[in-house]
Amino acid sequence: MTRNQDRLSMLEKTWLVLDAFRPTGGPLRLIDVAQRCHLAKSTAFRLLADLTELGVVTRRDDRYYLGRRLFELGSIVPLERDLRHAALPFMHDLYEATRETIHLGVRDGLDVVYVEKIRGHESLSLPSAVGGRLPLTCTGVGKALLAYSGQDLLDEVLSRPLRRLTPRSIVDPERLDEEIGQIHIQGLAHEREESQIGSACIAAPIFKDAAVVAALSVSVPVARFHPARLAPAVKTAALGVSRALTRSL
Repeated sequence: MTRNQDRLSMLEKTWLVLDAFRPTGGPLRLIDVAQRCHLAKSTAFRLLADLTELGVVTRRDDRYYLGRRLFELGSIVPLERDLRHAALPFMHDLYEATRETIHLGVRDGLDVVYVEKIRGHESLSLPSAVGGRLPLTCTGVGKALLAYSGQDLLDEVLSRPLRRLTPRSIVDPERLDEEIGQIHIQGLAHEREESQIGSACIAAPIFKDAAVVAALSVSVPVARFHPARLAPAVKTAALGVSRALTRSL
């Protein structure tokens, strides 16, 4: 937030405090919260005390965590709740078919936010987390969302410096534009070591009322990345979710 901190409303300061807990939910010390929010320690302390009393934040041993009441509210957000309900059976089927990590994500601004993830005990460790976000341009799910979210969004993304998560992340606008074109042709998005070295994924968009609302992906170690083998399963799962969302109208 770029506004003058002295002119922020109490509600805005409270949101800054809650947002400071990204991406792990805690634990954070008081000084950590104050520094992340650029607030005085006294202000941060008062806000944390009020949030703790409400059950939105929990305090244990001078460390703060997001509280259970936020989890309860987040679980009933209508769009994500209905999407997860429709997608989970197909995600489980996709996991059983591949035994690899399965992601479900939606777009928020220029990021993908993960709303569900299925992984096994021996699955690849990845930077994604439920409730976490990554740049659209560095992930398979994000590229699938970007490709079908309209030219205005693509123009906005291409007009900005592209974010880099690894040396393999695409930072050339022309190359990204070409890749988005290929996604339209294939109906699939690929990512190879762009969000994490050693990992790759393939993703397909999910639609409702002809508009893209989410994307589904399978993430695998690069050594096991065979797009032609994974593509039919990913496409089938994404199509199944789209049909389930249509039936839920």
